[in-house]
Amino acid sequence: MQKIHWGELTPEQFLKEYWQKKPLLIKGAFKDFTDPIDANELAGLAMESEIESRIIACNNGDWQVEQGPFDSFDKFGEQNWTLLVQAVNNWSRDTQSLLAAVNFIPQWRIDDVMVSFSTPNGGVGAHLDQYDVFIVQGEGKRRWQVGAPDSSLKQLLPHPDLKQVSSFVAVIDEITEAGDLLYIPPNHPHNGVSLENSMNFSIGFQAPNNQELWSGFADKLIDENLGEARFPDNERTLTSHPEQLEQMDIEKLKAFMKAQLDDDKLFTPFIGKYLTQNHHALEILMPVTPIDSEQLSDILAEAENTLVPVSGIKSLIVPFQHQEQAPNETSFLYINGESFLIDKETITLATYLTKQQTLTTQTVKSLLTNLKNEQLLTSVLNMGFWYIE
Repeated sequence: MQKIHWGELTPEQFLKEYWQKKPLLIKGAFKDFTDPIDANELAGLAMESEIESRIIACNNGDWQVEQGPFDSFDKFGEQNWTLLVQAVNNWSRDTQSLLAAVNFIPQWRIDDVMVSFSTPNGGVGAHLDQYDVFIVQGEGKRRWQVGAPDSSLKQLLPHPDLKQVSSFVAVIDEITEAGDLLYIPPNHPHNGVSLENSMNFSIGFQAPNNQELWSGFADKLIDENLGEARFPDNERTLTSHPEQLEQMDIEKLKAFMKAQLDDDKLFTPFIGKYLTQNHHALEILMPVTPIDSEQLSDILAEAENTLVPVSGIKSLIVPFQHQEQAPNETSFLYINGESFLIDKETITLATYLTKQQTLTTQTVKSLLTNLKNEQLLTSVLNMGFWYIE
């Protein structure tokens, strides 16, 4: 498991002093770092139609962007271009393992691991991101410049598919080598230029905006035919200004809408599903025939078998708020947008499932102490979220 060597810093100090506040470069954060995926394997992923990839090149000031999939890379030459592949952790378990290094941040905040390969002088230009990112330097060297937020920066569009910003004053200007870790908060301009063939592993954090959250919640209300109650008006008093929308009525309308958000029976299922839906393709591995109790016993009887989570799959445990209605249920387990009701008998297994670590048959057998656990595990296997290896 990858572990950050913080030096004199601690994760607590990082969150207090740097997270969403200012950038940080940790030299030698990962000792003896080896790339979890190499350039050839990355190129292979970029040839797949279901995997999002692009190449950004700049020759003599002319920026070009080409979307994957790619049949060949020969035409791009030996320098001045970068290959970027999204959600490589969905296809590479070794890349997925990088996420363990940032487990001091809730996993629902993590989006994906984007991997880039750059030739000498390759980069994407100075730009801004709206999310937090940890960038691990792999093979090769890269010069990174990072600035502070600056409202005077000009937005540039050198290509229809490429947003950049004007030059900025760097507060970090360093050359990164294998194992170095660069943290960049949202809205901090940055520019990375490869000095030689190099690999970068970018752990990006999802930050849904209000528009996305409201839209998603509204979709739930519409799709499930919820929220049909009308605005109550049974305490109406005389008004002397019928042409006005009075502040009292505005507050009542706001409270009427807010009541939907405050209803845990509506909001909890929405947010659990929303935050565990993957924005990128996954390799869901459903069994050819459903696994039943007898087959599961046969699988667990083979000591060499292991149970493996689909790489990149998202999962969460969300507390259940209405104990008076269902006193035995304590939480919901969400995996890939699907919900599973769990209680004190299944919480341990559910926690293992959210850790997304390969399980030995011995570990699994120790967890299957009751029928509920067996049913939960077979459901997860039959839905293709975990598989037998």
